[in-house]
Amino acid sequence: MPWFVYIIACNDGSFYTGISNNPAARIAAHNAGKGAKYTKGRGPVVLKALFEFETRREAMKEEYRIKQLDKTRKMKLFNV
Repeated sequence: MPWFVYIIACNDGSFYTGISNNPAARIAAHNAGKGAKYTKGRGPVVLKALFEFETRREAMKEEYRIKQLDKTRKMKLFNV
């Protein structure tokens, strides 16, 4: 089963990066206020980027790498 790294834009203009093996359900959870603590009160969220990986470990490594980027560099990932 593939794993995904996703970047979502929050209603306040910030970005959140996470991983999931079911990104559609995870984004629905974020929009329902049941996702990550960070996204509560910042919805609705909009999917900006989705990257697929074979393993959870690979997805976690990429999630960490993306979270280290500043906002401008994150935007370059989906404004190609």
